Amino acid sequence: MKWWTGAIVMSLAGGPGAAPVPGPEYEVFAIQYARLEGFPASALILGADPARKLDLSMMVWLIRGEGRVILVDAGFYRQQFLDAWKVADFSKPSDAVARFGVKPEQVTDIVITHLHWDHADGADLFPNARVWIQREEYEHYRNPANLAQSGVFPDDIAMFERIEREGRLRLVPGDSQTIARGVTVFTGGRHTRESQYVSAWTARGLAVIASDNVYLYENIARHRPIAATWDTVSNLAAQDRMVRMAGGDRLVVPGHDPAVFTRFRGTARGVARIE
Repeated sequence: MKWWTGAIVMSLAGGPGAAPVPGPEYEVFAIQYARLEGFPASALILGADPARKLDLSMMVWLIRGEGRVILVDAGFYRQQFLDAWKVADFSKPSDAVARFGVKPEQVTDIVITHLHWDHADGADLFPNARVWIQREEYEHYRNPANLAQSGVFPDDIAMFERIEREGRLRLVPGDSQTIARGVTVFTGGRHTRESQYVSAWTARGLAVIASDNVYLYENIARHRPIAATWDTVSNLAAQDRMVRMAGGDRLVVPGHDPAVFTRFRGTARGVARIE
């Protein structure tokens, strides 16, 4: 099969009804670093029974190939979040990745899907990585007036400003943008101001890491928007787009579903290969 450049993937993957052009094959893994117990389903699935409780997986995702080690999201580790939440089986995201065999300093890139604490707080654990954030997301939450009740915290904004001063911050200018050849980010899920999701080619097809633009497989199966979204219509449209891009829902990976680790082959405890 002839591999095409990431620029072509970028131009075609987001077009209405257009089939993505294959790019180079990557290995894609989900890595669990913690669990949240007894989380209300109504905070995840719009209209769900508020009495229903679920355990959630806290994950980061690793994309490896083409000389790049790309982390999608960076988890959390600051004590304020450990104190505030009922966290089980916690390890620092950097330690979870190291157990997989990747040293923190070997991570070349981090794609932050959105600036919520549980996805962004650990970015400074990976000292050599370029950090990719949607420009509108970053600029919106840098304004202190937009932080109240947002799930984004001043300490994390200060961390990203340090990363920016170090020259490692990359601000992404919107939808269908190439991060690496065959790795593309998309907007439209509207979980936060400008949350993004990530696609990467694998040997089995195009994997789409939805992160919190889709919390659970149930969101897709029932065609239900996430409960925490700025726009339910846009969120459902993004879900449909992910399924269309991936040629079905098998390789669409939600942000917090423990079933990721039963649906896909485990390579180690708390690690699943997305294929």
